[in-house]
Amino acid sequence: MVKGEDAIRRRQNKTKRKKLQKKESSSNVTARVAAIIASKQRRKAGKRRQCLGMCFSLPTPDDPFNDRHGKKEFQIKETKKPMSLKDKKAFIKDKSAVLKKGTENEREKSRTFLDLKEKRSSLNLEATELPVNGKPAVNGHQKQACENFDRPSKFLILCLNAIENALCHNGTYNVEEKKPLFVNHWGIEFWKCYSSGRDIIETSGSSSTAEHIAWMVSTAADSIARNEKEGLSFTSPFLLFLVPSQEKAAKVRSVCKPLKTLGIHTVSLHPGAPVDHQINGLKSCEPEFLVSTPERLLELVSLKAVDISGVSLLVVDGLEALCKGGYLADVNSIRQSISGRPRTVVFNDCINYASVPAIQNLLIGSICRLSLNDSVASQSACILQSVNVCTSEEEKLLKGIQVLDNAYRNNHCSQPVKVLYVVGKDGKFQKLVSALSLKGYSISTGSKCILSKVKNSLDTDGIKRPAVSMVDKDHIDATELGEYEVVIIPDFVLSIENYVQILTKMARHTVKGVLHSFFTKEDDAPHAGKLIEILKQCGQAVPEALRDLSVTSTMLES
Repeated sequence: MVKGEDAIRRRQNKTKRKKLQKKESSSNVTARVAAIIASKQRRKAGKRRQCLGMCFSLPTPDDPFNDRHGKKEFQIKETKKPMSLKDKKAFIKDKSAVLKKGTENEREKSRTFLDLKEKRSSLNLEATELPVNGKPAVNGHQKQACENFDRPSKFLILCLNAIENALCHNGTYNVEEKKPLFVNHWGIEFWKCYSSGRDIIETSGSSSTAEHIAWMVSTAADSIARNEKEGLSFTSPFLLFLVPSQEKAAKVRSVCKPLKTLGIHTVSLHPGAPVDHQINGLKSCEPEFLVSTPERLLELVSLKAVDISGVSLLVVDGLEALCKGGYLADVNSIRQSISGRPRTVVFNDCINYASVPAIQNLLIGSICRLSLNDSVASQSACILQSVNVCTSEEEKLLKGIQVLDNAYRNNHCSQPVKVLYVVGKDGKFQKLVSALSLKGYSISTGSKCILSKVKNSLDTDGIKRPAVSMVDKDHIDATELGEYEVVIIPDFVLSIENYVQILTKMARHTVKGVLHSFFTKEDDAPHAGKLIEILKQCGQAVPEALRDLSVTSTMLES
């Protein structure tokens, strides 16, 4: 055979082998990963469009108008100087080693790109050595496996490191000034609350930061990886992140963008881009994370451009801005569009009590309170302080029992409301016990239980009365206040310090806590001024009767 024909035959065989390898590699990936590969090939074939809010490259200081569309500037190669024979031998030896290493790197990169989902599912999800303890899930969210782990997984740490490297490269995060993300105290506390299976309310008084977003999206990515390992799939976005503005949406998307290399895609929806452009973008991909403003999301849902019925994690950020913009009704509509009970995280940066009804509609079941702020307003968020000024002791007794009756009648949950009375050691305590017993309540005072003499503990209206707890004001420190939703102080025999202690430790697992306190003009006037200051700090309304009582007390002291 002629030498030229042999070379042609080898070239043809090599081409056939490449075609067979491409067919084998394409058959090993899922349809979704194959679609990602095809879309990337289409993007490489032509010039990218102008940035319309969902671009793949951003302007840089070297290219402020994005004329190069993310491509590097062409550089002219420098002319090489002739090398000696000794240098040529050393160069050939080093070149062979570099080529061998480069081939291995290229194979590794192609394998990583083709197996995004497989790599995420096959990663070792064993726990890393972080000193935190999780708890088993307490309520079943839709299509989520039970996440009973005692520490974060390696994949979660991998996501945090990817985000940290990207933020450091952009100059928005400095590890030297701040701690690494995986040891962030807020993030570890968030992971504890998330692992417990409860909804979360963040009461530090500010919206989410880059560290908060990094931990939330990394935890969501870890949940996706765990569920895919269990064989579960998602037809809707896993995470829905509601933000008040386009600027906040861009910030959240910039934090989520490094997770794209791990197979987690994020789409940002806001009024700054045309609706048609966003509809086409949603049709071309199936994002795991969706960042949107409420009004634009409702518009796209009405056009059936996106399905949010299967969202598993809902994050509501910037509640104060949403409240001022009048978007709370839109947020409630979005929550109703989600079927089942998604896990919900709310950043309550609104001190005013006006936003509490919206929070109560979002957080229905048991919750976890998350805050690194020790202020009274932060620790007592979503707890209503009701102050009643009475003219006599009989009026205080009647109003206290009426408050108790309303608490049980207005309870629509399957479990009864837990009520605690804080009393003194005077004779008024016995009058209160007798009055409650006549109403059909059983009263628990520590180890003793004083049962009413009415048969079957029934009132005249036929309603069964549960047990009411009572504690002496001197034993508040030994009482587990977090489990009580309603606390009643029939006589203000407490100091202001004890009042703040009850306020900041009660109702830890609900957003429907109420603290009732009763004043008389003669005995409790000296406490009125300090109580008004606490009400103002917590953004609650001050009754006019309490203001008048404070003025009267000030005049008497002067």
